[in-house]
Amino acid sequence: MKIVVGTRGSKLALVQTNWVVNELKKTNPGIEFEIKVIKTKGDLITHLPLHKIGDKGLFTKEIEQQLLDKKIDLAIHSMKDMPSNLPDGLKFASIPRREDARDVLVLKDGYKTIDDLPQGAKIGTGSKRRTYQLLKYRPDLEIIPIRGNIDTRMKKIEDKNLHGVVLAAAGLIRAGFEDKISYYIPTDIMIPAPAQGALAIEIRKGDSLVEDIVSHIKDEKTEIQVLAERGFLTGVNGSCHIPMGAYCDIKEDNITLTGIYGDEDGKKLVKKSIQGKVEEASKLGFELANIILKEYNSL
Repeated sequence: MKIVVGTRGSKLALVQTNWVVNELKKTNPGIEFEIKVIKTKGDLITHLPLHKIGDKGLFTKEIEQQLLDKKIDLAIHSMKDMPSNLPDGLKFASIPRREDARDVLVLKDGYKTIDDLPQGAKIGTGSKRRTYQLLKYRPDLEIIPIRGNIDTRMKKIEDKNLHGVVLAAAGLIRAGFEDKISYYIPTDIMIPAPAQGALAIEIRKGDSLVEDIVSHIKDEKTEIQVLAERGFLTGVNGSCHIPMGAYCDIKEDNITLTGIYGDEDGKKLVKKSIQGKVEEASKLGFELANIILKEYNSL
């Protein structure tokens, strides 16, 4: 039996896909897995910021279409790229173990943390969520918009004479660049994107065979975090046009969910936390979204 796995062609996407396929091979030794690379709109348009191309789904739509057309059997994405609602006929299978959810700084030689950067230091990021949280902590920083894959963005430190760039810890660790990380930004300074560091395995509804093949790599803690954080994403109707993030911290049976939500130009940015039980994860996401939107609309 052969399973065709769809993915983007970036270095990170292929690293992530190969990791999932290797995990699946351990529990499904009789199955052959074939990786199929699919180009998405977000891959083809690289000269514009993401919020100017379209909405969430920039890195998923073409792959999802091939899944619906039965040209592939499952798709692997970064969960943070997934829109709050999936196309009719598709669903998430089990979610594997999450990598470090935090954002990090990759800094020019000589700098070690966000606090020892000089006044007016130039930091590269294409994300409004990262931009406005950085500026809330260090209003003096100059934010330079950048895009591209991990290698390209790190290279901008030299090319654009930056003091550093902001990236996701998970991507750097998975791609073998953990040694490039200068500083892990604490979640009290920067809330990550909802489900950052988690992988999405997308399948067709009703495909019980593929669902069973994937079920063996499920990680319960990750599933709870993703439920809570994506509950918040759905509750605020999040898009790439606005700064928005969520992070779920789990201690035994209790969770603390923190979310941020702001406007396009960073004038308004609301941050709140809510606590509850793990079994209420998704509901807490929606509750926190309502609390934050209420305060945001009153500003």
